[in-house]
Amino acid sequence: MSNWKLMNKIYLYDGSLDGFLTVVFDCFLTKALPQNIYEKNNYSLNFLEDTLFIETNSEKAKRVFMGIEKQISYTTLYNTYYAFLCNEKNKEIDLLKYLCDGFSLGPKINNRLTISYVFKVMNMKKRSFGECHRLKGLLRFQEVGNNLYYASIHPDNNIIEPLGHHFINRLPSQNFIIHDKIRNICLLYNRKEYKIVDSTNLKIPNISEEEEKYQELWKLFYNTIAIAERKNPRCQMQYMPKKYWKDLIEEP
Repeated sequence: MSNWKLMNKIYLYDGSLDGFLTVVFDCFLTKALPQNIYEKNNYSLNFLEDTLFIETNSEKAKRVFMGIEKQISYTTLYNTYYAFLCNEKNKEIDLLKYLCDGFSLGPKINNRLTISYVFKVMNMKKRSFGECHRLKGLLRFQEVGNNLYYASIHPDNNIIEPLGHHFINRLPSQNFIIHDKIRNICLLYNRKEYKIVDSTNLKIPNISEEEEKYQELWKLFYNTIAIAERKNPRCQMQYMPKKYWKDLIEEP
């Protein structure tokens, strides 16, 4: 990236993946790197900094998305997606450098772990992917209506979409809601399509009577098979971190 010019400018975007990919498109077109990139809603105005808001352009985003897979590799696209979901400060500027170098180096970029921003991207991808994988086994659905199921989560990273895709494939004939209480967003699925919405004013019904019975049976089973002498809280927290316990039906 030695032939790229560095700009004393802060780029702002709307926080979406399409918004970030639009920033990548504009930077690659001008061969210019900003000082940093921030989500507009999370940026504190500083009169000493020169800012520019990049409007999201779906066509530009689509070209970058397809270009990553064709010109670099599918693995790079996969890494970019999960790294973007990670709750990490300054992730955007590291991802931008990773992708811009990737368009020059191709698939080799993923082996350049001695480069700081490549290493950071791999670490961010590992964290969000790992949490998503963990929640695939820990998420608990509860029946709250006629063929409607609800599950709450408190993830560190914004992994509600890939988590939702997993359960759409597993439960294609079920209507369900996955509620990220940290970010106040919900993934709604109606057996045909899904959408992610703000959950600030969303009212979740109480669980059904039948669900209450099943929960009592599950707790009874859980407590019955438990062997008090073999209880190992430390090992338990290693595989099922305590921060997730609030969303479980059983009491670890």
